[in-house]
Amino acid sequence: MEQVFSYIIGLGAAVMMPILFTILGVCIGIKFGKALKSGLLVGVGFVGLSVVTALLTSSLGDPLKKVTEIYGLSLQIFDMGWPAAAAVAYNTSVGAFIIPVCLGINILMLLTKTTKTVNIDLWNYWHFAFIGAVVYFASGNIWWGFFAAIICYIITMVMADLTCKQFQSYYDKMDGISIPQPFCQGFVPFALVINKLLDKIPGFDKLNIDAEGMKRKFGIMGDPLFLGVIVGCGIGALACKNTDELVDGIPYILGLGIKMGAVMELIPRITSLFIEGLRPISDATRELVARKFKNSANLNIGMSPALVIGHPTTLVVSLLLIPVALFLSVVLPGNQFLPLASLAGMFYLFPAVLPITKGNVLKSFIIGLVALTIGLYFVTDLAPHFTQAANDAYAATVAKGSPDGALKIPDGFQGGALDFASSLFSWLIFHAVYSFKWVGSGILVLVALGMAIYNRTRIIKEAKRQEI
Repeated sequence: MEQVFSYIIGLGAAVMMPILFTILGVCIGIKFGKALKSGLLVGVGFVGLSVVTALLTSSLGDPLKKVTEIYGLSLQIFDMGWPAAAAVAYNTSVGAFIIPVCLGINILMLLTKTTKTVNIDLWNYWHFAFIGAVVYFASGNIWWGFFAAIICYIITMVMADLTCKQFQSYYDKMDGISIPQPFCQGFVPFALVINKLLDKIPGFDKLNIDAEGMKRKFGIMGDPLFLGVIVGCGIGALACKNTDELVDGIPYILGLGIKMGAVMELIPRITSLFIEGLRPISDATRELVARKFKNSANLNIGMSPALVIGHPTTLVVSLLLIPVALFLSVVLPGNQFLPLASLAGMFYLFPAVLPITKGNVLKSFIIGLVALTIGLYFVTDLAPHFTQAANDAYAATVAKGSPDGALKIPDGFQGGALDFASSLFSWLIFHAVYSFKWVGSGILVLVALGMAIYNRTRIIKEAKRQEI
């Protein structure tokens, strides 16, 4: 079973998701041709997003490495990016069974009315498998791994319900959609607290400006496309050792700026493919669930946050945080992680944050800054355990005769990734289970159970109000 599932996962999201969504579409009553087209559009969306994010990381990789060399920066945790984290997640027994296990939990929660989200974001189940895999390798006990993954899943499903109304009212064409992805939901507590604190600062409300407002106020200077060009050129200039190199490197600097501008412009266009592909699946799933479950009119379909990462505020704030992340990684005492390959994951920090800040660029930036600062320490703290999991998973792929290069950590380094390893959920659940064993696990059970009961009470009250 593990080998079969690892093979399927090894096909990659661009191949795996069209297959899964075509099968899912047929199973829920969509005609094969329409289901196939939906699946292929999702696959094309993944390809496009992978190409654009690869353009981002590959374009910034060399100049940022030059910056680290010029200024003598030396950090011991190698950024492996989300592909390594996903590979660690799925190259284990936890990953092999995570999809059926979590789907079973989802059905149980629907039946007990502790959630109203039907989570069909199957590819991002790797997030739950990741925390389970790291706990599994650190503790040497697979049951602790499954426990951590299930707890993370339950908490995330409740969070998806609690944030869905704001999410649907803020983003266009997202009716009936929720985001049950733990990396995104892990930043909601930061957003709620910091947003409330900022509202208490006298006069701060006058700084309420969103990405569209930036365009109106600053003209082309506030456009994500133009900001991409400026930031790209700025990073290219920093990678020059002296004035002569700066002058000689003008073509390269301008080229880097254009590439960053292209990333900002292309991501919104690509995310529209996800919406076009997933919409028929979402609508058909909702209709099927409505027939099978009583009082299910308000059930939501859990989808990938890739649907909304093309929002202008997300693009602007993510772009501004890229150089800030580099600066923070150098100046923060005790941090050993330099984000490079993980920079593309910056966009996924904000899908659940923007509905709370109403797209306020300054608020979103401050929340991202705080979350990123703490996240760098989370990655540093989890690096030894991430490294152990990556090394063990890599050894397993070598033993099978098909080494996975994404899992290979360069000699002399530890491994890390911003994606989910920097998440509040990941860090808290790992240490509760691994560091505090039964006491920490008991607390997690109480938290998850309490959240589920609260959500059930809320769902039942809402259903009664609608009946009246």
